[in-house]
Amino acid sequence: MTRTAQILKDWMLPIAIVTGIGAYLIYHVSPALRPIGPFCDALASHGQRWVIAFLLFFQFVKISPHQLRLAKWHFGALAVQVGIFMACAAVLALGNLPHSARIVLECVMLCFVCPTASAAGVVTDRLGGNLAETVTYVVIINLVATFLIPLGIPLVSPSATLGFWAYAGHLALRVFPVLVLPALVAWTIRYTTRKLQRRLMRWSSNSFYIWGVGLFLAMVMSTRALVVSGIGIWTVAAVVGVSVVCCFLQFFAGHRLKAEDRTTPGQALGQKNTGFLIWLGYNYLTPVTSVAGGLYAVWQNLFNSWELYRHSHQMRASRNTSTIEG
Repeated sequence: MTRTAQILKDWMLPIAIVTGIGAYLIYHVSPALRPIGPFCDALASHGQRWVIAFLLFFQFVKISPHQLRLAKWHFGALAVQVGIFMACAAVLALGNLPHSARIVLECVMLCFVCPTASAAGVVTDRLGGNLAETVTYVVIINLVATFLIPLGIPLVSPSATLGFWAYAGHLALRVFPVLVLPALVAWTIRYTTRKLQRRLMRWSSNSFYIWGVGLFLAMVMSTRALVVSGIGIWTVAAVVGVSVVCCFLQFFAGHRLKAEDRTTPGQALGQKNTGFLIWLGYNYLTPVTSVAGGLYAVWQNLFNSWELYRHSHQMRASRNTSTIEG
């Protein structure tokens, strides 16, 4: 690998964060670009869903359905996400809280119930974790969230007009194309055209770059959510603090769960589908809570960038040591 390619791999995530933020800010301050706004919004929103689907497709290509098995840490991770989400929902439903306190608690419940990102498998695989266990948890938490969110949101937002099954159906329509279809297509290829599957497995290492595209689109959406929110500086500070704490706690809690390695549960619990978080907050709760999704995307990817950079240099140092000793 060339020096330039290695630098790109080491720094791709920070580059995607900076360019995504910069791209939206350039659009925002350039009146001449306003006519393409609707097209760019649709591209960012739908493009990110396609990226998620492709990432999952390449993970399912590498994994047999028989490898999707429950691990003990799955139950611990579910207890953390479900327990905190329902606790926040109960407090919001029963307590007469100030507006700022409601925003903070809504941000917490969204950050914890948000399903695991499909990119968690990409990072887990590159860090030497258990890809099959990560993908299994991605499937589990998406299915749980599909039914849990419609149960909790009406408690928090009584003005919501949709009933439980309408909520569940609406969310399922967003989950199915990006979760179920990639698995069906990948496993159909596995059992019908093995030669194509082997080619796709060799190409799957490039899914890291697909993730970079997805992160760029996520940062465009996140920056837009923050710019158009119109919230005050103190509310921004509160949302920033909440998103940082939620991100830290979930990565930390994941690393503390009993598993064969710390990386796998850490990524599964800490790395979120922030595009889904932004959409959920904007459409079903106080719209400003969508900003928490954008900020969470920044923190989790800065942490992932550091982990990948450290792992890459440890691997190179190990190879150099082996060469010297040889």
